[in-house]
Amino acid sequence: MKPVGPIPAGYVAIDGELAIGGRRVSELVAEAGRTPLFVYSREHLDARVSALRAALPRRVGINYAVKANPHLAVIGHMAALVDGFDIASSGELGLCVAVGIDPARISFAGPGKRDDELEAAIACGVTLNCESAGEAARALAIGERLGKAPRIAIRLNPSFELKGSGMKMGGGAKPFGVDADQVPALARHVIAAGAEWRGLHIFTGSQALSADAIIEAQGNVLELAAKLAEDIGHGLPKLNMGGGLGIPYFPGDTPVDLARVGAALAERVENLPPALEDTELCIELGRYLVGEAGVYLTRIIDRKVSHGVTYLVTDGGLHHQLAASGNFGTVVRRNYPSAIATHYGAEPTEEVNIVGCLCTPLDRLADAAAMPHAEVGDLIAVFCAGAYGASASPSAFLGHGPAAEILV
Repeated sequence: MKPVGPIPAGYVAIDGELAIGGRRVSELVAEAGRTPLFVYSREHLDARVSALRAALPRRVGINYAVKANPHLAVIGHMAALVDGFDIASSGELGLCVAVGIDPARISFAGPGKRDDELEAAIACGVTLNCESAGEAARALAIGERLGKAPRIAIRLNPSFELKGSGMKMGGGAKPFGVDADQVPALARHVIAAGAEWRGLHIFTGSQALSADAIIEAQGNVLELAAKLAEDIGHGLPKLNMGGGLGIPYFPGDTPVDLARVGAALAERVENLPPALEDTELCIELGRYLVGEAGVYLTRIIDRKVSHGVTYLVTDGGLHHQLAASGNFGTVVRRNYPSAIATHYGAEPTEEVNIVGCLCTPLDRLADAAAMPHAEVGDLIAVFCAGAYGASASPSAFLGHGPAAEILV
């Protein structure tokens, strides 16, 4: 038997059924009209941002990384909660503009921005986190053609990384950002060319659960930014310090100690070097803000036994929840937090494998998991589904199509 990951706090049962936003999941499925269904909880989004505000120094803003969950209703809800938005495509820019977000609150990162994307960003006043001298040159040329000074920050590729992170974005050769020793000259060049200088973006990694690692990385970021600000000689209007805070997915994972991270950052902010005294500071978070606010619901459409092993076959699967399935077998698969949503809180009585509807042995949502007895028609809940789920999974695979999504 394999354990499942820890279910996030705040999910309760009503009449023996999982409830989200005070409503039973069967009601939510009826409202959406179908399964599979992603449900995103306003209550969880609000609570997470409130906890961050309480822990972080007031001077440090919070940016939402739209890539984590670009659902339009989620973006619209986050607009009232966070300070800024970080995007990675013109498509995400369009979503932000569609819900009325001021482009001045948006920054645009990514190593392969097309000219049409640069033009759209410059035209509406988005900050470009330029990832190379070539990209900066294209932005300056487009700005000259439009008669509008581009707002330019430089994304920096630091020599250090976020230790223990699930995805390292710094340390050594990377396609992301400009190497630190090249930043001062490039910054002075874009300033001299008439760009509106917006500062630096330093992102070292993501999905870290170690407070010590996050504290060390933030200290390194501030130290490096101060040195570069002095070398540039024009001040640093803004510093995006990146993020890195992770969430527990698997058995044995524990939440990051937010209080420790906040206290350490507050101490550093109180003792900033002179080069950063007037710099606007922010952190960039995606998964940490929305991951635990999402639940993926899928219905059991068959129950079968093969060689003594019980399978619950659902109408969902890896085409909606790729990470929960094990990323096409590229990682050692462990069980995400999951439950029988229509018997939520009931004691486990059997060991089951929960699988999807695709004709591949990789389509698995839970292996050898202890669950209460479930039959055809019952709903399965996969938690921690609010980030890198619907938009980061191959929904076109085998022609099954995307899941429904609602915010409650």
